[in-house]
Amino acid sequence: MGQVRILVVEDEVIVARTIASQLNQLGYIVTGTASSGKVAITKASETKPELVLMDIILKGEMDGITAASHIREQLDIPVIFLTAYADHNTLQRAKITQPFGYIVKPFTLQDLRIAIEIGLLKHELERDLRENRDRLVTLLNSMSDAVIATDELGMVTFMNPAAEKITGWQQAEALGHDVSNIFQIVDEVTEDTLENPVSKVLREQEVVYLGEFTSLITKHGTRVPIGDSASPIMRQSQQISGVVVVFWDLSERRQTELLEQALNKERELNNLKSLFISTVSHEFRNPLTVIQTAVELIEIHGANLTETKKNTYLKRIKKAVQSMKQLMEGVLFMGRAEAEKLVYEPAQLNIDNFCRELIAEFSAVATTGHQIIFTCHSNNTDALMDERLLHYIFMNLLSNAVKYSPTGSNIWFNLTCDQIAGVAIFRIQDQGIGIPEEDQTRLFESFYRASNVQSIQGTGLGLVIVKRCVAAHDGQINVSSQVGVGTTFTVILPLNTESNVSLL
Repeated sequence: MGQVRILVVEDEVIVARTIASQLNQLGYIVTGTASSGKVAITKASETKPELVLMDIILKGEMDGITAASHIREQLDIPVIFLTAYADHNTLQRAKITQPFGYIVKPFTLQDLRIAIEIGLLKHELERDLRENRDRLVTLLNSMSDAVIATDELGMVTFMNPAAEKITGWQQAEALGHDVSNIFQIVDEVTEDTLENPVSKVLREQEVVYLGEFTSLITKHGTRVPIGDSASPIMRQSQQISGVVVVFWDLSERRQTELLEQALNKERELNNLKSLFISTVSHEFRNPLTVIQTAVELIEIHGANLTETKKNTYLKRIKKAVQSMKQLMEGVLFMGRAEAEKLVYEPAQLNIDNFCRELIAEFSAVATTGHQIIFTCHSNNTDALMDERLLHYIFMNLLSNAVKYSPTGSNIWFNLTCDQIAGVAIFRIQDQGIGIPEEDQTRLFESFYRASNVQSIQGTGLGLVIVKRCVAAHDGQINVSSQVGVGTTFTVILPLNTESNVSLL
């Protein structure tokens, strides 16, 4: 660094010359002297000194304090005051201009050198700090992410243009206001007002991240889905001095996600429709073929058929009609469920009696020779349930147990009413082919059938219907199965549910 250039402002000519001489002795360059405030401003502008030594009391309309203010604001040149007065009022006036030093006359060469060196250093540090601050502000203003900063009281101290755009607030009108008035957030799902992240950071003094479904309420009342984080601004003493909130507009991303979900849903529906058509067509075709063949045989052979043969053909027709009826009931049930018209209508019911009557009804139509062993482990089996939906559940589960088990094998049906837990536990266990582990997670998907069913007829709707009926009771269903050993379905339903809501 070369010799420092200094302007001396002193209205006493002899004193001004003395100070200039002292500066030369110290190795500084004196760019000139001025005896009034106006001349000082002019010479400072012309000679561009690196420092101004300014007497506070000057002759004329403008004193040293006013002149110093002009020089500092217009030329960014540091000023050190010289004065023979050290009274409180003079000091307070001088402090307003933020001087870089204050020397009381008379002073020594050492006093002058120290004041100049400290003033120059202070000005250099202040300039570096200002440049760093300006670079930071430029960086923050150029960010696409929105930024809001607050002090330790949660009052807004900064907003970048991105934050202005998203919130609808301008920095000028937001500065000094509580951030909760500028940055208001709600839960998109519940619409509940959420705690302001700034308040949480000030309380917990750590970084805070908002939930996935968060929306910002703008100044104009509109909602903008956002993602964000809030971080504490810490002093070196580890005391929090404020909070910075960084957030971004998720509107386009959310729209993209919704579009993708809609497209995936449409693909799923299209696949489901195709599967529905092919499955239903196939399942209708088989019984229709049976009926057509039986009718043709009766027509061809007519009176030549024995009574036994006629009964055989009639049984085939009845079985085929029953199969078509069950398929139609399943399709209609799913249609009502999808249209949210399947209503849960609970009524007082003794489920022990219900189970025994259902088993008797099922055994009357099942001719496979399976034995259903029912056991009730409770004395009190009164409940509030929907008998019609229970019928769907256990007719389907018993039908599957029989369908996938060897002829003549046993089916175990157990009932336990846990009055303490307030639930009824139904278990249906078979000794059938079992369900492969990789298929068990998809059992309740429409038209899905396990990979080992081979030629065993089925539509893939039964367990879907069961799942819907269980859900209507606010219950749950679990499956445990091992290939070649058998399968156990466990249905747990509340004994006294007050829910009266349409099926999902």
